[in-house]
Amino acid sequence: MKVALVHDWLTGMRGGEKCLEVLCELFPEAPIYTLLHNKGAMSPLIESKRIVTSFIQHLPEKEKRYRQYLPLFPFAISRFDFSEYDVVISISHAVAKSIRVNKNTIHISYCLTPMRYIWDMYDDYFGKGKANFVTRAAMKIIVPMLRRYDVATSSRVNYFIAISDFVKQRIQKNYGRDSEIIFPPVDVDRFAASEQSDDFYLIVSALVPYKRVDLAVEVFNANGKRLIVAGTGPEMEKLKAMAKPNIEFLGWRSDEELAQLYAGCKALIFPGEEDFGIVPLEAMACGKPVIAYGKGGALETVVDGNTGIFFNEQTISALQSAVEKLHSIQFHPQDIHNHSLQFSRYIYKQKMKDFIGEKIRQHIHVS
Repeated sequence: MKVALVHDWLTGMRGGEKCLEVLCELFPEAPIYTLLHNKGAMSPLIESKRIVTSFIQHLPEKEKRYRQYLPLFPFAISRFDFSEYDVVISISHAVAKSIRVNKNTIHISYCLTPMRYIWDMYDDYFGKGKANFVTRAAMKIIVPMLRRYDVATSSRVNYFIAISDFVKQRIQKNYGRDSEIIFPPVDVDRFAASEQSDDFYLIVSALVPYKRVDLAVEVFNANGKRLIVAGTGPEMEKLKAMAKPNIEFLGWRSDEELAQLYAGCKALIFPGEEDFGIVPLEAMACGKPVIAYGKGGALETVVDGNTGIFFNEQTISALQSAVEKLHSIQFHPQDIHNHSLQFSRYIYKQKMKDFIGEKIRQHIHVS
């Protein structure tokens, strides 16, 4: 049985790429099809695979400005030929789920999210103050077309898997399709509960608008507490300009360095609405509580008053109140760590293996 894997783009190791890495282990002979690949940006396992790219790979400045080619993505993804494969598994947050396969090929899509920037979070990406006038004007024309395309091509998927109940509901709302829930893999086994506290709060995040790192900066500007931000992104310079000296930006950090930061922090700040959120679980695997916005995937991983605290509005006062409340609750690092174990990489791998195997068997039986 020939299997192919599809991923939107390979530009860095984030949550979706860690899902892809496990699928590479399950299907070691499977090639990876993707719009573009920044060589050296992925894990050694992914880099070792045969990677097939689209014409986006050869466009100017694709390494950093690939998102500007968004209008070309639908055409680019449709050019791949999967006629030789029995099973194609896409990991999609953009157009990977929109590939064309023949009627005898099983297409299973692990949906990280329906395209957030054309649906729920359009204003976070393209609203006033988030994008320039030319971009906003262009997107008013492009986005309705992308929405129609996104819905129409959802019928090309035989089976959807959602990363959380939050995403399952969005798949139902946007595509009218049901899905199975399998939580993404978290390397919880490489962390241990830490009793250490170095009197700083931590954010680990891509620095993009919807992550709402700007909200945390405003809160910590006001309260004077030490905040460390690990991550990179287009908002970096804007956030640095906002921040007072008690807020430190470290840029990108290795997994080993992040583990040390998790172990030393008082708590993780998670101010955005996420589809799932691997970072809070990594912090919890280190026994650290999470101060999270009480919406989206965090509701499925953080237990209020037990492994963290929710704030229910993305406002300075709500987040500040949650930071203050943290000191009134006694958290137990080992209990927080134990909670994280149910989201382990091993469990994800086993559930994906069972689900894919079941659908292949069903397909063979029907055929």
